[in-house]
Amino acid sequence: MSILTTAYQHSIADYWNKEENPVNLRLGDVSGTYHHHYGIGAVDWSVLGGPEERIIEEMHRLETAQADLLLDHLGVIEPSQRLLDSGSGRGGTSFMANQRFGCHVDGISISQKQVDFSNDQAHRRGVSDKVRFHFRNMLETGFETGSLNGIWNNESTMYVDLTKLFAEYARILAPGGRYVCITGCYNDVYGHPSKAVSQINTHYICDIHPRSAYFKAMADNRLVPINVIDLTEATIPYWELRAQSSVATGIEEAFLSAYKDGSFHYLLIAADRI
Repeated sequence: MSILTTAYQHSIADYWNKEENPVNLRLGDVSGTYHHHYGIGAVDWSVLGGPEERIIEEMHRLETAQADLLLDHLGVIEPSQRLLDSGSGRGGTSFMANQRFGCHVDGISISQKQVDFSNDQAHRRGVSDKVRFHFRNMLETGFETGSLNGIWNNESTMYVDLTKLFAEYARILAPGGRYVCITGCYNDVYGHPSKAVSQINTHYICDIHPRSAYFKAMADNRLVPINVIDLTEATIPYWELRAQSSVATGIEEAFLSAYKDGSFHYLLIAADRI
């Protein structure tokens, strides 16, 4: 089975294989849990008056809060059950899920570098018997039909066709299984992506979907939303703090502009496989 099937997929893999961004690595160094997503919640603004490391620690706390919220929406997971972290980055949320539920977690990424990093982390943590990472494509995972009890995407759906993605998830999720995603999506009311959203697309070589595309593709593939939470206001403080940090990448103003003018939304969607 070929993992990378298009030139675009090769370009994404190349981007993440080369990525050494301090906003991911320095924040992960705080606790040894490396995230590849953004944060939510109220900021302790007193960190701006102290050492830079306090800002890094606060941003990491907000990222971890985001991952905790995602895991909250997976529902009750038994230790014998199996989860998939689809687009797993350096594995942060996978390790949090295993620690919380005691279950098996598989992570997949089209970046071999990320897979190797995460498997090394699993070995160091002593959980490689339960947490494993694979070089696989989320559109064709290779997992057995109905073999998974839960799946999540944490800011990775903007790289793929949603109809194909959710068709694959409907196949590999057991009936009654739960899917959760947290994602940025553009506001359909605006008709097309705003200038700021287009800047984000260019920065991350992604293709941000309209909000409606998620619900249509879910409906077409036996995924029924049970919770939809608008996290836009909750993520703005993270971006305001990040813009004042030493690990800012230059994309912060585009995110803040798009969130504040309403052209971009940050959503959590939880859905059941029927």
